[in-house]
Amino acid sequence: MVQATQKIWMDGKFVDWDKAQVHVLSHTLHYGLGVFEGIRCYETVHGPAIFRLPEHLERLFHSAHIAGLKVPFSPEEIRQAIIDTVKINNLRACYIRPLIYLGYGEMGINNSRNPVCVAIAVWPWGAYLGEKALTEGIRVRISSFTRHHVNVMMTKAKIVGNYANSQLAKMEAVASGYDEAIMLDVHGNVAEGTGENIFIVRRGELKTPPLTAILEGITRNSIIDLARHLGYTVHETVFSRDELYIADEAFFTGTAAEVTPIREVDNRTIGSGRPGPVTHRLQQAFFRIVQGKDDTFKAWLTYI
Repeated sequence: MVQATQKIWMDGKFVDWDKAQVHVLSHTLHYGLGVFEGIRCYETVHGPAIFRLPEHLERLFHSAHIAGLKVPFSPEEIRQAIIDTVKINNLRACYIRPLIYLGYGEMGINNSRNPVCVAIAVWPWGAYLGEKALTEGIRVRISSFTRHHVNVMMTKAKIVGNYANSQLAKMEAVASGYDEAIMLDVHGNVAEGTGENIFIVRRGELKTPPLTAILEGITRNSIIDLARHLGYTVHETVFSRDELYIADEAFFTGTAAEVTPIREVDNRTIGSGRPGPVTHRLQQAFFRIVQGKDDTFKAWLTYI
C-alpha cells in the first residue's frame, strides 16, 4: 500500500492527501493519454537530495510534447512544486510522482476540449522489488508480451497507457512464480523489463539494448556514465534472449529498481546465481553517489 503523506500538489495548490480527488469521468482514466515521471529523493549525508531532477523534468516535458499535451506550467514552476511538495511533507527520502493528465470535460477520443491537469505526490518507498532483491538478485522470465513497436506507441515517452502492456507482463510473471518479466522487441531481441532497463555483462564488458523501442532510462544513462568512469566498456547494442542466458551477470536499472541483480532467467542460472562483481561494484558506487558519500557525480543531486 502507498503510505499516505500530508499534502499533494494539484494545479498550483496543496490539498490534503485524502482530498486529492478527480472526477470518475476524467479523460485519462478512460483513454490512457497522460504522462508521468518517477523520481527519487534520497537521504544523504548533506540532507535530502533529488536524483537527476533536471533530466526527469526534461523527460516529463518531452513526454507531454510527444503526447500532444500542453502543460499549463513551466518546467521551472514544476521543479519548484516538486521541491515544495517534498518539503511540505517533511520527508528526507521519498518517491516523487508528477502526473500530467486530461481532466473532466468531454468524453470520446477527441480530447481537445479537456483540461490538462498536473499533480505531484510524494511518499516513502523502499526497495521496489524488496531488500533481498538488491542483495541476492531476482528471478525473471521472458514475457509472452512484446515491447511496443516504435510505430505503434511512442516509446520515448512515459505515457500512462503504455504501461498496460507492462502490467500484463508483470501479472503473467508473478502468476508464474517469478519476480519480474523481460519483454522482447518485435525482432525477438531483449528490450527491457516492465519498468526497468536491462544490462548484461559478458567477458568483463557491459551490453544494454539501444534506444530503439525502449524508454531512455535516466538511471540507465547514469549507470552507463558511471561504468565508463570506472573503466568498463559499455556497448549499446542488440542482444538475444539466448545471449542473456549465457551472460556472466545481468541486472535491471530504474528509478524504482535502482540497480537490481538478476540471478535467474527462465529457470536458467545467470553466472554464479548471485550478484556478480561488476554488478556489485556498480551498485555500491551508485548508492554512494545518491547518498552523497561520493562527489564524483555530485551534479546528479539537487539538495533541498
